[in-house]
Amino acid sequence: MTEYTPKERLYRALRKQQIDRMPAVCFTQTATVEQMEACGAYWPEAHADAEKMATLAEAGHTEAGFEAVRVPFDITAEAEHFGCGIKAGDLKQQPSVIKHVVKNMEDLEKLKGYSLKEGRIAIILEAVKILSEKYGEELPIIGSMIGPFSLAQHINGDAWFGNLFTGEEIVPALLDFCTDFNVEYAKAMVENGADTIAIIDPTASYELIGGEFYEKYALPYHKKIADAMKELDVATVLHICGNTTNGLSIMDKAGVNAISVDQRVDIKTATGNVENAIIVGNIDPVAVLWNGTPEEVAEASKKVLDAGVGLLTVGCGIVSMTPTANLRKMVECAINHKY
Repeated sequence: MTEYTPKERLYRALRKQQIDRMPAVCFTQTATVEQMEACGAYWPEAHADAEKMATLAEAGHTEAGFEAVRVPFDITAEAEHFGCGIKAGDLKQQPSVIKHVVKNMEDLEKLKGYSLKEGRIAIILEAVKILSEKYGEELPIIGSMIGPFSLAQHINGDAWFGNLFTGEEIVPALLDFCTDFNVEYAKAMVENGADTIAIIDPTASYELIGGEFYEKYALPYHKKIADAMKELDVATVLHICGNTTNGLSIMDKAGVNAISVDQRVDIKTATGNVENAIIVGNIDPVAVLWNGTPEEVAEASKKVLDAGVGLLTVGCGIVSMTPTANLRKMVECAINHKY
């Protein structure tokens, strides 16, 4: 069988084509304190400096062994771009959104006319370019962004779910706005060298909004991003937190190449609930990867692999205090898995 480069291998795996072995990648947050110490690029500076961001993303490859590089490390840059207040993170904690900017249609109108050449969005795009110029021939370059439902919630704040349930006009208007931004941002990432786009949309969880609301307020918008990327032959991976088991068949209609599931999802059940996407996941990032031993990582990995996961990886973002040895063990299990 042909031996592929990591870039070729992931390309084919995400399109259900024959591959020589399983890729070892992470579509969610990759940075850890041990990686920061190894490469000299630390949070919070690496959130807002393209060179440091690229250096820390590279450490996920050189230190942990992931066969891809991915930026950024948080999901607040998009909300910050539109004026939301951000609580700065520190060495161990990611930034978070603490102030929202849209209460009505008039507020939304003020956000239009934005530029991707400003703020942290521009910095992330530059980091993608740096990584692509160094690794683009061999490694997958994964660009990540918050999904439109969660971005809308960041922008609208505590009123979002109330507006959702009462059918306020701000809901579809804000979702359209956020999705158009997502598509434009994703295209810019691709122009700068990304070949895979991860959509992280935590508050669109089946556990939070149920199947009916997901189908109405998330599915069409995820599909619009996936369709735009298909036109560019760019794969999409959708990650939604929580136990999404009962919503997977709906999520599968979005047309993404892969659905990333967290540790509460039973892999065997999940794979039976989708027809189009592959299921990726779902090692517990806390109990196993952070607080476990390499032996426990190997045991958990075997269970997930035996259950038929499409790609073995973490079930959510990697906790910053996760030992490198545990990440390496997960990578090793993926690489050594025999189909």
